[in-house]
Amino acid sequence: MTSAPVGRSRVGRGGLARIGLRLDPFVLAILATVGVATLLPASGGVADGFSTATTIAVGLLFFLYGARLSTQEALDGLRRWRLHAVVLAATFVLFPLLGLALFLLPSSVLPAQLAAGVLFLAVLPSTVQSSIAFTSIARGNVAAAICSASLSNLAGIVLTPLLVALLLSGDGAGVDGSAVLGIVLQLLAPFVAGQLARRWIGDWITRNSAPLKLFDRGSILLVVYTAFSAGMVEGIWHRLDAGHLLVLVGVCCVLLAAVLGATGWGARVLGFARADRITIVFCGSKKSLASGLPMATVLFGHAQVGLIVLPLMLFHQIQLIVCATLARRYARSASPDLVPA
Repeated sequence: MTSAPVGRSRVGRGGLARIGLRLDPFVLAILATVGVATLLPASGGVADGFSTATTIAVGLLFFLYGARLSTQEALDGLRRWRLHAVVLAATFVLFPLLGLALFLLPSSVLPAQLAAGVLFLAVLPSTVQSSIAFTSIARGNVAAAICSASLSNLAGIVLTPLLVALLLSGDGAGVDGSAVLGIVLQLLAPFVAGQLARRWIGDWITRNSAPLKLFDRGSILLVVYTAFSAGMVEGIWHRLDAGHLLVLVGVCCVLLAAVLGATGWGARVLGFARADRITIVFCGSKKSLASGLPMATVLFGHAQVGLIVLPLMLFHQIQLIVCATLARRYARSASPDLVPA
């Protein structure tokens, strides 16, 4: 999911083609929040207050996500079911399988919590805004991208918690599989409420998208501060060194490259037209930071969230840089046989 509303807006190719080639300002804000949490972590009663505020903020976030996301727009696109099936398979099958493979690495190379964090990012839904933007830049099927990204997010509300409980319970990630129904309800109830309220508040949300976007991002920064404060209090950062961070960056790069290659090759083998192949590549390779961070606070203990979301934060910036470059490459090329490398 993303904090921006879903719609068939014009996407300027010139400006958006440069997205991701500089550090995302939101990522800078997240890094600054991590710095504040490192120097001034919340503890005791203050930490309890932040935890309560985070719970409320996550509920409001998912209410707004539900109110913004056009279910009808997603369902109208089901006539391209083959395309959407490929995107969903890449998002919720291929990605998780690759994430599971990382558990074969010894913990001395990639600590267990970082491996769990990579698997967590692998089961997240696709983004909406950047998937549409990059598809537009690359001259792909924008209408299909809107529908496919929307379907991914609708499915992710249920599939992500279920996959986390299935794949990470018993792996030290702190997820109790028997409590999965409660976890899903914490995320699903406000989302459904937002969907039900959309007919009355949808237009108001569209008109006030700018201030609501600030609320979205402020809420996510609150989530980050609470999570990293808990990590500092528990001393989890003493378990991480520069070598592990370098390995994690490499893992994120390899993961993204594998999915980009697989979606590009698979879409060609399945006989999709060039515009649809572009949509599959960009919608199938993204992972949502905006939904992943608040989801993590619901799915994991506060003391663990800092390390769990670190792979997602790195992957988010890497995907922006790589996909911005790839989108420009598609836009410059007239060849219908271009496959991302």
